[in-house]
Amino acid sequence: MPESTGGRWWTLGVLSLLMGFASISTDIYLPAMPAMSNALAADPGMVEWTVSGYLVGFSLGQLFWGPVSDRHGRRLPVAAGMMIFIVGSVLCACSQTIGSLIIGRIVQALGASAGVVLSRAMVRDLYEGHHAVRMLSTLITVMAIAPLLGPIVGAQILVVSGWRAIFVVLSIVGIATLAAVISLPETLPSDRRHREPLSRAFLRYGELFATPRLMAYTGAGAFFYGGMFAYVAGTPFAYISYYHVPPRYYGLLFGAGIIGIMATNMLNARLAHRIGSTRMLQFGTLLAASAGTLTAFAAWTGYGGLWGLVVPLFVFASATGFIVANSIVGALNTSPERSGSVSAFVGAAQYGSGIVGSGLIGMFADGTPWPMGWVVALSGIGSLVSALVLSLHLFGSRNVEI
Repeated sequence: MPESTGGRWWTLGVLSLLMGFASISTDIYLPAMPAMSNALAADPGMVEWTVSGYLVGFSLGQLFWGPVSDRHGRRLPVAAGMMIFIVGSVLCACSQTIGSLIIGRIVQALGASAGVVLSRAMVRDLYEGHHAVRMLSTLITVMAIAPLLGPIVGAQILVVSGWRAIFVVLSIVGIATLAAVISLPETLPSDRRHREPLSRAFLRYGELFATPRLMAYTGAGAFFYGGMFAYVAGTPFAYISYYHVPPRYYGLLFGAGIIGIMATNMLNARLAHRIGSTRMLQFGTLLAASAGTLTAFAAWTGYGGLWGLVVPLFVFASATGFIVANSIVGALNTSPERSGSVSAFVGAAQYGSGIVGSGLIGMFADGTPWPMGWVVALSGIGSLVSALVLSLHLFGSRNVEI
């Protein structure tokens, strides 16, 4: 980490931006999804597959970039990923069919995944234990500003220039981030890099499945991500199409959840070292399961109307602050010498679950919020079960709390 205060803040800012690329790339165009459906003559379910297609590329990309970074360092793979992201953004802006748009989104994701997975690995390169939890919570809090502003900015771009301009803006963001990445220090020294062939490194992913503690941490985060991406894919149509919320106001409803995420991340950064990150994780999953169940009830019965959905979804999204950082750092601590590969494995599981969550929304879309409701509920319950299993594996271990 750079010694100067200015250098530390610059590194913090760039890492936050890299971690936020998944949210930036999706949240900014959420208000435009109904307009894209009309312009490309595609039904809402097909437009929601632009989210799922992105997650496919994002999951597979992380599995590639993790071992590459363990062998070649962090900075060069991140720069390469940013260049791929820029190409994908241009492809999206030029798309004439929903199929070509989905392909462009996959290319975008392959590039963006490098920044997200390697920023987590860079945190683990620089910090350990509670310091890593605190740093990761801080990064998530800072990066949450992007998805908070994303739907609001996207709605304004949509009104002024149309939905294609949103992807032009994303390409510009990619270019600016590439320039910033060049200034970052390399966090993985040559003597800590793995020299085994990449083919063998990829095969070692299978070994991670045999690590119960890693799988429990991974499951807690992965199930939750399935619900979060169901929320991302489902709320534009639930709010705008079903409850007739004007697109320009959608960003305000979505942004409320981001404010909740920022608040719980700040709280997590303060409490994790006192209460223990595992207990904080378990509390977060209990919160998510409860809120998910209430969301399903409101979506099925219509109880409370629009606010019957908004309030429990706000609580569900806010649980992010207690779940994501603690599950990631817990997983990374199981194999610190392979943090790039473990970060990729965890990320692929999280966003792979997101593929399922958003894909189910598109598959069962029926014009009502119900598909989103039951997917969010099941995801929250799955996250809670994983966290409870985690206690069984950690019981009696010196690693009970990290």
